[in-house]
Formats: sequence, structure tokens, C-alpha cells
Amino acid sequence: MASNLLTLDMITNESLMVLHQKLNFVTNIHTEYDDSFAKEGAKIGDDLRIRLPMEYGTGTGPTMATGTGADSLQRKVTLTVNTQRHVPMRFTSKELTMSIDDFKERHIDPAMSRLAAMIESDALSMVDEVANQVAAGTACNFADIMQGGKHLSDALAPRDNRYALLDTQANVDMVSELKGLFNDRKEISKMYKEGQMGRTGGFDFFENTLLPSHTSGAEGGGSAYLTNKATAQVGSYTSPNSMNLIVDTGTKTVKEGDVFTIEDVYDVHPETKASTGELKQFTVLADFTGAGTITCSPALVATGRYQNASAAAANDKKLTFVGAASTAYKQSLLFQKGFAVFGTADLVLPPNTQASRKVYDGISLRLVHNAYDVVKDRLYTRLDVLYGYKVLRPQLASKVQHT
Repeated sequence: MASNLLTLDMITNESLMVLHQKLNFVTNIHTEYDDSFAKEGAKIGDDLRIRLPMEYGTGTGPTMATGTGADSLQRKVTLTVNTQRHVPMRFTSKELTMSIDDFKERHIDPAMSRLAAMIESDALSMVDEVANQVAAGTACNFADIMQGGKHLSDALAPRDNRYALLDTQANVDMVSELKGLFNDRKEISKMYKEGQMGRTGGFDFFENTLLPSHTSGAEGGGSAYLTNKATAQVGSYTSPNSMNLIVDTGTKTVKEGDVFTIEDVYDVHPETKASTGELKQFTVLADFTGAGTITCSPALVATGRYQNASAAAANDKKLTFVGAASTAYKQSLLFQKGFAVFGTADLVLPPNTQASRKVYDGISLRLVHNAYDVVKDRLYTRLDVLYGYKVLRPQLASKVQHT
């Protein structure tokens, strides 16, 4: 007679499937898994190397550029797996004789709900690194979503794999406005992920309760800060997602996640490098007050194949901050899959324990049984994920803020 005892592999597999289903942000960006850790296991602080797409320049006339002008340069970013999340579990040996469906309902579903929430909450902190912003006012409407979609299209984001992650109030606003458009039979048949509502306007829509809110700094809506450097300020194409901007005269607080524009610095078409006539937006990466250096994203590149702005930041140019001062905003996120990456690595299978490790769609999950409580007939178990996350191309996302 076959044994009905649940095995570690069965529990790990089912847990991983449930976890994957509950992640509606992480599973829609790039997920990277490095199998080089499969034998020895990874440790907190280990790195994964992520390649960014090639970008080329063009020339005119019969003479081709040589030297660095002709190099095929591929930028790389380092993804550090520096967060280990786990869920402790404890169940009796009798419960291992349950069907996997019953065990899933009693133990796996609530455990993976908590683990998924913490992972999503961590990864969604990347919203602060998104510079493109739509100010929606008191409600989020379809026009705001389309404006965010324009940001993605202007950055030449691919048309496929575009997602709209709505906060709970924006979800109410959008469903009320578009209730007649979320009933396509083909789309209803695909709604297997948590929070998924449907597809319209070029986006797959999800509701997410974990999107962070944002309270703007006291400088919001103002333009007291001026650039302050004798020479024009630019960033580096080798560090595309961060630059230091020297400013003076301002005294009010600027908060991480605040968005601003710089006088006379305009966005450019990603291929032709022609000015779009729209001021380029930047986001603040760390709180700041007074004269000094604002750390912001993206890096301003004014020339060459990686050019993303019409000009460098000249001296005494105004910084104008988007939105009202000291105001609490709800946030939704529109993005294409290439916006960011979530990477996991294999955790070690400890010796002298019962352990299982499984990988699915770029996510590695480990389960370990260790101590057995002989008095109460209980098994002590833990499920772990070791991960990191990083913005790859912030221009492939836009945030929608409303009160």
C-alpha cells in the first residue's frame, strides 16, 4: 500500500507555487536565479551580475569612428542578495498524513501570504527610484494611466509585458470608471494571479495593498533651489541610475521620492537624441536640506550614445519640485518588465537536517526540518528565500500620485 505521508519536496513545491501566485509585482519584473550557488549555497551579501542591453551610436559620411567611439560597450549592474526572509512553521507528524490540499489550506497558504507580503513590500521600495511621475489630483483616472503609458512609450518601452499596479483607492477609482471594459472573456480566463483585474489600455491591471505612500518634503511645489557649480553638471553613463547634483539657496526639506525638473534640461528621444520639449524629471534618492549635494536619479547624460537629456545642468538653474508641499500621496506604479530585477540565490542545505530546495520561474525556496519535539509530537520547520532587487532602467516606469 502506498504511503500517504507528505514529503519535504511535496511541501516545498506546493509552497513555491503558492508564493509565486501571490507575488504580482516581483513576478512581473525580471527574475534572476544563479545556479552557481546550487552546491555550496549562497550567503547574505553575495552578488549577481546583470547585463544591460547594448546601446549604439551612429555616424555620418564614409568615415567610421574608431577607438572608444566604435566600442560595443555593455553596461552591467551588480545585484546583491542581501535580504533573507523566512517563515517559521510548526506542525505535528499527524498533519503530514493529510492530503496536500488540506495541508496547503491549513499551513502553506497563510505562511506564503505572509512571506509574499514581506517580499513585495521590500521590492516595492523601488518606487522611490522612479522619476517619471503623473500628478493625478484627488483621484486616479484612465487619463492618468494613459499619461503614464506615454512616459513608457516615449522611453521606447516594449508594448508587451506592461503592468499597472494600483493602490486600493486607485483600484476603486479605475474599476468604477472602466467597469464595462474589464469583462473580456479571454482576459477573465487568465485571471489566476492575486489581485489581477484584466487588461485594457495596453496594461495588465493588478491591485496591490503594499504600494508605499509618499509624503512630500516642505519644498514641494517650490523652486527655491538653484544648481550651483561653475561648470555644467552631468552624471556618468557607467552609473546610469544615480548622480550627485550640487545646489544652493534652498532651505526647505526635500524627501526621498520627491520629483523635480531642472530649468532648460529637456528629455530627448532615446534614438535620435532630439529634444522632446518636455522638461526631464528626476527623483530624489535621499532626504536633503540646505545647500550641498542632492543624490538623484537618473544620471544626466548630455552627449554620446547614452544621452538622455538635451543639455547639462548649467549654473543657477531652478529646480522645480512636482506636487504640493508636505502632502501625503497614495501611489500606483506603471511599468514594463525591464524596469527592475528581482534575484534569488540558493541557500545552503544544512548538514544533519532534512532539507529541500526548489526553483521556479527564477525564485529559489528552501525548506528545512530540524528539531522534533518528542513530548508534543511537533516538527519545527522553516521556509527561506534569499534575495535582492534593483532598478535596471527607471525610464521604463512611471508613478501616479493622488491624494
